[in-house]
Amino acid sequence: MANTELNTDKTFEPVQVDCYSGYKANEHPIAFDFQGRWWEIAEILDRWYEGGICARAPIINYFKVRAASAAREKSFILRYSADTDTWAVLVPDPA
Repeated sequence: MANTELNTDKTFEPVQVDCYSGYKANEHPIAFDFQGRWWEIAEILDRWYEGGICARAPIINYFKVRAASAAREKSFILRYSADTDTWAVLVPDPA
């Protein structure tokens, strides 16, 4: 997924994320809490990052994931800001 596919008018909501930390901290998400439901990540479908080229551009990592909660499965985009050590999820359009 190309970085340009993210529409800038989309809303990200802060979330609590459990991460795998291997050779670096918060290497990738393994589960997260969104709207009162705990989602286990079954698969990372894509990942990309932006920023970091100049000092004013913070590094932001994105993860498109397939997650499951109870008997429900759904895709999400998670965002991790290394500068602030915070996670957010792209709020899905109501369908």
